[in-house]
Amino acid sequence: MFTKRILLLGTLLLIGRQVKAQSAFSAMPHLFITPKNYVVTYTKQAPKINGHINDPVWQQAAWTDKFIDIEGDLKPAPNLNTQMKMLWGDSCLFIAVKMEEPHLWANLTRHDAVIFNDNDFEIFIDPDGDGRDYFEIEVNQLNKIFDLFMPKPYRDRGDALISWDTPGMQSAVQLQGTLNNPADKDTGWTVEFKIPFSSVKMGFAAGAPKEGDLWRVNFSRVEWDTAIKNGKYVKLKDAAGKKLPERNWVWSAPGIINMHAPERWGYLQFTKSTTADKATFTMPYADLQKQYLWLVYYKQREYRATHQAYANNLPDLGIDAANYTINSKENTLTVEGTKNQFIATITDGGGKTWSVDNSGALR
Repeated sequence: MFTKRILLLGTLLLIGRQVKAQSAFSAMPHLFITPKNYVVTYTKQAPKINGHINDPVWQQAAWTDKFIDIEGDLKPAPNLNTQMKMLWGDSCLFIAVKMEEPHLWANLTRHDAVIFNDNDFEIFIDPDGDGRDYFEIEVNQLNKIFDLFMPKPYRDRGDALISWDTPGMQSAVQLQGTLNNPADKDTGWTVEFKIPFSSVKMGFAAGAPKEGDLWRVNFSRVEWDTAIKNGKYVKLKDAAGKKLPERNWVWSAPGIINMHAPERWGYLQFTKSTTADKATFTMPYADLQKQYLWLVYYKQREYRATHQAYANNLPDLGIDAANYTINSKENTLTVEGTKNQFIATITDGGGKTWSVDNSGALR
């Protein structure tokens, strides 16, 4: 009987810890949806980059799930399908995309124009997963590119380096229909990319990924609501004459209308295998720890907007517990705050310690 009581007590303690972990995120559930993952397989033969996405080598790659709204389940599923697949070789990442589209149109013809003012497809890449020093590439139906480098997200006062271009990148677009012709109904458009690893790596770490390496990535499709007026596609406006906001359909929903939240992107896992079923994705332990830091970060931004200072304790942020079990390891979450700065730390006591500060820098 005594042994049974001990086992029961242990079970109740474990359940209690799990409830604490779940309740910690309950105020922001849309921000803590498990990100998507894709195991990208290896190919010795590079696909032809012509936009047709029918090269035989693509048959070994799996299509992703259909894209969803940027806010996830908070919004209805997109009415037009978007899917992609990926491969990698010794020096490049290959991406193929297919998009349903009954009305093909594009107006922007200059490189590094703000391409998302047209319907577009967008790629976001953070190879080291630190939420900084990441890359964005956009393409419209004219195969015009807008590529930029971000030292840190806009929310942390990051500023885009638009003069950066993706060295050695190839892209190609094919239209299943006619461009800028409202008189007919189109089917869609397809895109292919060849992105050298050396063009999206910082410093001297420009080599190809190794088996099991993880990148944080995401992909977005911008779709504008339009009407046909005087034989042209025109963006719809509201009653006040303001353009309706664009629709953002994504691979892995960040839960907010903001693609520049790298900690909410999906995972790209590299395998040397030619079949994805030989590699299993597992959420990194460190990223499970970091989720608690991002919770503090989001809560601190809300708190400062109201109190003009950062909180100096977890309860003021609505976080009642400081101890959490992550992968069977006990972790302790702490925060220190002043009027102008804060730092939050999570540690398991065994050397696995992470921190985030008010600038969004992870260490």
